[in-house]
Amino acid sequence: MLLDRVVADEYDSERFPGNFYQGMILKLDRARGRGVVRSHSGKEIPFEFPFVAVVGAPIGGTMPGIELIREGDIVGFDVGWTSRGLRITTIQPRDGQG
Repeated sequence: MLLDRVVADEYDSERFPGNFYQGMILKLDRARGRGVVRSHSGKEIPFEFPFVAVVGAPIGGTMPGIELIREGDIVGFDVGWTSRGLRITTIQPRDGQG
């Protein structure tokens, strides 16, 4: 029970809305389907289609959801480790953008 309370106290819903890290799309190459997100702490993390999922994107196609994001957009994101290091696995566009 104490562990549950400690974990709940450490979770910051303003800093991680919807359980996603917050960042900004720094670069987006639509032709190659690649980009970079700068995290709230300043770390630059790459992503590449089709290895990233965009929340709210239709299923199918070669780059589903790329039309929902733009350079400069503030987004939520999640990460995972690959053989090439840390990569973004999920992008959640903010409401009103895209």
